[in-house]
Amino acid sequence: MRYTRVLLFSEGFGTGHTQAAYALAEGIQRMNPRIHCRVIELGNFLNPTVGPLILSAYRKTVSTRPRLVGMLYRSQYKKSLNRLARLALHRIFYAQAQRVIEELKPDLIICTHPFPNAVVSRLKRQGLDVPLYTLITDYDAHGTWVNPEVDEYLVSTPLVKKMLMLREIEPEFIHVTGIPVHPKFWERGSRMALQAELELKNMPTVLIMGGGWGLVFNKELLSKLAARADDIQLVFCMGQNDKLVASMREDPIFQHPNIHVLGYRDDIHKLMDVSDLLITKPGGMTCTEGAAKGIPMLFYEPIPGQEEVNSHFFVSEGYGEILDSLAVIDKWLNLLSDHYDQVEKKRNGAVRQRTPHLEPDHCAGQVMGLLTEGRIPVYPEDAVKILADQP
Repeated sequence: MRYTRVLLFSEGFGTGHTQAAYALAEGIQRMNPRIHCRVIELGNFLNPTVGPLILSAYRKTVSTRPRLVGMLYRSQYKKSLNRLARLALHRIFYAQAQRVIEELKPDLIICTHPFPNAVVSRLKRQGLDVPLYTLITDYDAHGTWVNPEVDEYLVSTPLVKKMLMLREIEPEFIHVTGIPVHPKFWERGSRMALQAELELKNMPTVLIMGGGWGLVFNKELLSKLAARADDIQLVFCMGQNDKLVASMREDPIFQHPNIHVLGYRDDIHKLMDVSDLLITKPGGMTCTEGAAKGIPMLFYEPIPGQEEVNSHFFVSEGYGEILDSLAVIDKWLNLLSDHYDQVEKKRNGAVRQRTPHLEPDHCAGQVMGLLTEGRIPVYPEDAVKILADQP
């Protein structure tokens, strides 16, 4: 007997889009093991040689010319990808997309990045008969997400729903699901047990994350943090930037027993559980994971565009502040050192007071609701595992 197949398409432009796809897949699996999900970074899958080159160029641009990224984001803000752009994407990057869909025979396609979303929309216009859901993975609604062939939009907040409605999308096709986070972030672990597992001390702890690409923090900020290592434990998680990790480990200012310099990790949920403050680039996924854990956040140099919108949203919700001066970091380090109980109280209050769309299991639950409403068939079948490996 056939089981329900959900195909999730993403891209590696930033790590958050694919993380969101895996998070939603795992959440659906936990709620209903009779649904089979598969996650594919479509461009890399179809073009394993060209794809990484394009991603590398994008990564370099984000790292060295963030203002240019912001200008491009704003200049195209109200525009969907036009027919010529869709055709170019299809011919150059996604020529075999229809073949992949025909082979996997999904009952539903969910896109967590605008590019595969545009390509699947084009295929639907040419006759593909598979429902398409678009999961917007930021706290904004850029025009490139919008296509008339999309059946349902899954958005982060009521404000993003209003933004889509202003683009003449009917409200019944827009669902405030929140951004999905992996089930690992749904619950808070035992701090003492995790400290022992991670070989960390039981003391005020700051987690500093450079994102999946390990974007660099300025030396003045790093020196300010390192100078407080006697009374505050510092955990630097620098992602896939191996050169930065190596240089930090060799730098004398980071050679302190209370300073830990880490590369890419797949246990960020544990590091958040043992930390009291998160300093991070405000990517949509990292912010949402931090909110799921209730950890106070300081947002470092948002890239103009969606990161600015993300940081403003979480500041307005009371989850953190913009790290726009060294006075901000001084204030928080002093709180951790001298008034630790206030920080812990703030964290517990953030968890209790969060709105429904920031509940960590909300997105998976909402998608399951759409599935069981009869829009997509859910076939009776014994437990089915997710085929795609974790990133």
